[in-house]
Amino acid sequence: MQWLDAITLERLDRSGKTIVRHDGGQILLIAADGAIFAVDNRCPHEGYPLAEGALDGCTLTCHWHHWKFDLASGRTLVGEDRLRHYPVRVRDGQVQIDLTPPDRNASRRRILDDLETALRTRRQGRILREAARYLAAGGDHLDLVRHAVAWAHERLEDGTTHAIAVTPDWLALAARPETTPAERLVALGEILGHIADDAFGQGLHPFADDADPKSRSWNPAAFLDAIETENEAAAIHLIRAAPRAGLAADDLRPILARAALNHYADFGHSLIYTIKTVDLIDTLGPGGAAPLLALLVRSLIRATREDLLPEFATYQTVLDAWGRARTDTPALAGASLRGKSVRRVLPIVAGWGARHPPEQIFEALVGEAAWMMLHANASLFDRTDVAPAQSVNWLDFTHAITFAEAGWRVAGETPALWPSILLQLACFIGRNAGFVDAAADASAHGQDDDRASLDRQYRAVFDHGRDRFIISAHVVKTLCAADAMATILPAQAHTLTAALNRFVAAPMKGRHALRAARQALDLIGPGANRIALI
Repeated sequence: MQWLDAITLERLDRSGKTIVRHDGGQILLIAADGAIFAVDNRCPHEGYPLAEGALDGCTLTCHWHHWKFDLASGRTLVGEDRLRHYPVRVRDGQVQIDLTPPDRNASRRRILDDLETALRTRRQGRILREAARYLAAGGDHLDLVRHAVAWAHERLEDGTTHAIAVTPDWLALAARPETTPAERLVALGEILGHIADDAFGQGLHPFADDADPKSRSWNPAAFLDAIETENEAAAIHLIRAAPRAGLAADDLRPILARAALNHYADFGHSLIYTIKTVDLIDTLGPGGAAPLLALLVRSLIRATREDLLPEFATYQTVLDAWGRARTDTPALAGASLRGKSVRRVLPIVAGWGARHPPEQIFEALVGEAAWMMLHANASLFDRTDVAPAQSVNWLDFTHAITFAEAGWRVAGETPALWPSILLQLACFIGRNAGFVDAAADASAHGQDDDRASLDRQYRAVFDHGRDRFIISAHVVKTLCAADAMATILPAQAHTLTAALNRFVAAPMKGRHALRAARQALDLIGPGANRIALI
């Protein structure tokens, strides 16, 4: 116990309250209803001095946002965060306050409980405050991420989301030596807030129980078959058996990537999610692997199959014919793909496969994807009179860059996957071809020094100002992927950097209200026009 003589009982009885300053902080001492209470003078919401508040019996009200605290029970009656209370006693006419620091382990456990409440209610301000409190109590910032993933994983009905995929990039940015404490808290807040946003309003979607886990053994072929047949329970049981076979997440990456690339799935997200999930497990450690792998398995099984859509229907046929020479294949140059549909782009890229190393084809495709993002016709993105399939936006262009970075890493481990990676990258190029303005003047987005330009983007990302997590996530993921690609492909660095600059500077609508309403009317049919009579 560290008892501090604060004030005489006689003086406190006369004044009713006083502020005790100690070690840079302020404690509010209050006499109310025959008892004495000591609490932090700063409201736990935004720091307004509680000494300026109102006391009604044992209820203390902060006038800044009308939060109310029950001094007797210690509960927050209106508001969210806990108000710290201090033990008080009277000895020889002196009111004493116990300043013994709280047990850090107990504090961290309580803060994690409070963080769950903040995640469940999607209160971004409180998420930041609880994260800051956890760090102040000596907690590891990675524990906050592990806890949030464990809390959310059965609430994400379709498995992995961008909230998970961007987490390793935010953590990498937080770990940069030049990152300030406030910026590190930004990174944590973006991670935790995005997870909460994706899980908000969802019920629980439990994963299969494994009554006899030791009866299962890791079998890569059976795992791929379970993904292909959409047998989630079998795939979950198999992935849980991998650690018992001595396999770490890095060991699983090739087979997970193969599952992700078996089809043109989820517009390339499947591969991006796979690589980022393994990266995150590497950062969090094996203790965080189980929920992340379960989420990835679910997302692989539930991924949309774009190769079954008419636009991409020739993908599998062209893949099967990879490496066969064609006499009509133009010279290897990204510009030869401009203005061409997916059906026309795929055979050209496959024809290149018969004549050129995959690394050369990859560079041409990445360069073209960056050029397309630099010349994207943003005037088409906000149209309100388009069908859902034509509702293209900036994110469709960024996915080609983030997919390329994931594909490069996979191909380095498993060269046999090059044809799938290159053709899927070609799908992005053909898909986005109709939303490009080749004549647009993009010179304003280039910089004399590409490295300096990227460094400016890194410094600016902590104050991105985006109103939706999905947008800030794409800013961060595209920044990290473009930087990686610029290092790997220095000849494309200038185009990649200029495209990134344009994307980051572009205004983006938070919602497309009129477009969504028109699409709803078109879907429901003529009868829906009766809405005009309401």
